[in-house]
Amino acid sequence: MTIGARVLKTGLAVALAVYLSNLLEFPSPIIAAVASIFTIQPSISRSWQQIVDQLQTNVLGAIVALAAVRLFGQTPIAVGLVCIIVILISIRLRMENTIGLTLVTVVAVMEANQQGWLFAVERFLMVLTGMGAAFAVNILVIPPRPRKLFTVQVQEAYTQLSLLLRMAISNEMREDVHRKEKEKLQGTLRKLDEAYLLFEEERSLLPQRRQARARQLILSKHLIKALHQGVDLLEVVEEHYFSAAGAEAWAQRFDRQIEELTKYHEQILLKIEGKMKPSAAIEPEEEREARLIKQLTDYMRDDPDEHKRLVFVASAMLEYAYHLRRLERVSDQVQQRAD
Repeated sequence: MTIGARVLKTGLAVALAVYLSNLLEFPSPIIAAVASIFTIQPSISRSWQQIVDQLQTNVLGAIVALAAVRLFGQTPIAVGLVCIIVILISIRLRMENTIGLTLVTVVAVMEANQQGWLFAVERFLMVLTGMGAAFAVNILVIPPRPRKLFTVQVQEAYTQLSLLLRMAISNEMREDVHRKEKEKLQGTLRKLDEAYLLFEEERSLLPQRRQARARQLILSKHLIKALHQGVDLLEVVEEHYFSAAGAEAWAQRFDRQIEELTKYHEQILLKIEGKMKPSAAIEPEEEREARLIKQLTDYMRDDPDEHKRLVFVASAMLEYAYHLRRLERVSDQVQQRAD
């Protein structure tokens, strides 16, 4: 079992929050520790947004809590009603992710207010201390790098997809292994989508950096689209190829075409990483695709109802090839602009 960066940073944030609480002589470090746990986020941009949202809702929650204590007293029913009000306000402001910590602030402030306003303010300062500790740790200790994470996960997803596609027609992989590999691929694609969202949330101050980042986002979107299109091809092969009449006669042609496409996909990724010569010609021959289409058209005329399944497979391959060519064009444009 490996310890991820976020797990490590959560532990460090809690430790820093407790240390600061002791340094500032707070009665208890628990509130600051809880606040630090809620504030740790997978990106600096999201962490800062969390700080802003938490600050707004916590201030609002503290004000509501103080007003409620003054009007209704510090009773269990009053605490529960204030929690409901604060939840509704947070939802209305579209800050649902701040509800947990805001409720901690509300309960802490209402519990402390019976001892005077200074105690209530002190509880609120504990929350701010925990939030500040978490933000500092997130920036200074292993800062999140969404773009690097995205690149690693693209390569990981391609490796898993390539293995499944290259053995799709031959069907030589054991079913249990195939199922596990496919589940791993789906899990990697989910992580990839999450990494893209983090990458998308990054902010750049300089105009030049903003333009470069916008181009990288476009490229990233096409990288994801190409991978999903490869998964669609895999699904179509599994659904239609083995049920098609006379599929064995097409096995070698389909297998060769898929092999060529996966190789093309790999070469595009290598080209994006700068590991291939700029002048290298990697695009597969369109003549072979045209020949395959003509052969399938003639094949389908013989018996449209029975033979259309193989046409579905060929269509999925052509769609995959189209998005790969599009990805290569976009990557070339991005690299030219960067130069």
